[in-house]
Amino acid sequence: MILYIFVAVATVLLGLVVDNHARTLQNGVSRQQMLNGLSLISVFLLLFALSACRLNVGNDYAKYVEFMHLIYCDAFVPTEPGFNQVVRILYGISGFENYLLVFAFFAFFTILIFLMAIYRQADSFPFSFFLFMALGYYFQSFNTVRYYLALALALLAIPCVLRREWGKFLLLTLLGATMHKSMLVVIPLYILASLPWRKWQLAVAAALCSTFFFMQDFYLKVLIALYPTYEDTEYLEGGTSLVSIVRCAGVLILSLACCRRTVKENRRNRFYFYCNLGALVMYVCCSFLPVISRIGYYLTITHIFFIPALLAGIENKRLQGLLRAGVILAATLYFGVFILMKAGADGLRILPYETFMFHDMVPILSDVS
Repeated sequence: MILYIFVAVATVLLGLVVDNHARTLQNGVSRQQMLNGLSLISVFLLLFALSACRLNVGNDYAKYVEFMHLIYCDAFVPTEPGFNQVVRILYGISGFENYLLVFAFFAFFTILIFLMAIYRQADSFPFSFFLFMALGYYFQSFNTVRYYLALALALLAIPCVLRREWGKFLLLTLLGATMHKSMLVVIPLYILASLPWRKWQLAVAAALCSTFFFMQDFYLKVLIALYPTYEDTEYLEGGTSLVSIVRCAGVLILSLACCRRTVKENRRNRFYFYCNLGALVMYVCCSFLPVISRIGYYLTITHIFFIPALLAGIENKRLQGLLRAGVILAATLYFGVFILMKAGADGLRILPYETFMFHDMVPILSDVS
């Protein structure tokens, strides 16, 4: 726990010196750009080292090791072909079942892509990176490594949607889907969020959303047809997240208060607004769907950009400062609850942290003590 808190605090402090809008000098590299580079490299190395050096940390770590063994033996596995091919290549290079290298590979690219996306898209890298860490996205990537690589690619693909570069968007989406097929949902979700919705269209959409309450069996059959591995599993129990509902509702209230200047007249923020609205509808109306958070995260990940943008658009500096302090306090409390109460639970199990380094020395050290 102390290690996680240290890494979170250290990386957030390093992120404070990053200015992702620093101007590029014509005749060289500015001092700020050098600071940016040193800070980002340090942040990356800390996050990568913690993730890559873990051993049996994560609720599905052992399950992944089993899947990798089956892939190595050319047996059937429910994982996607991109993941399977990565395992075959890395095991082939190693000459043995080197699952540590596979976890390190996914940690490397997941963290790299997340940092690239935040640096390129954030109004304020320090604030967005703080929210990324405090809301637990990094630490949850210790679980379902395929999914979080897909989530990182989805975040990277958002500018393609905003610029209507549909070819690049589809390419990134299909690439992510080879790792986790859930990423295919961003094709309709992100396209819908990019549309200039009118009030009557929102009313029609609300009416359609009401069908989630009385056509649950139909929607479950459709989902199982798309994702047959969920059939007859505990995932069909469904469930939702009260915390996510409260968070989405809070963001919705803030965005409606800032609607005209910050949202209505800004295409990017309007996209984030509809992502948040879609997530709220999903968490409220679609609790019967399996692992709803896996779909919801593709939408709520935009909070790390949307919240700073909303606060920056508030003209009253005193109110802006109070709300900013409130967001920081709420995110810090969320992180504290996450580490103290959720991190060691069965559904996550990222505590206690163990590493393969000096693993064989543990019994010797305990005997000496």
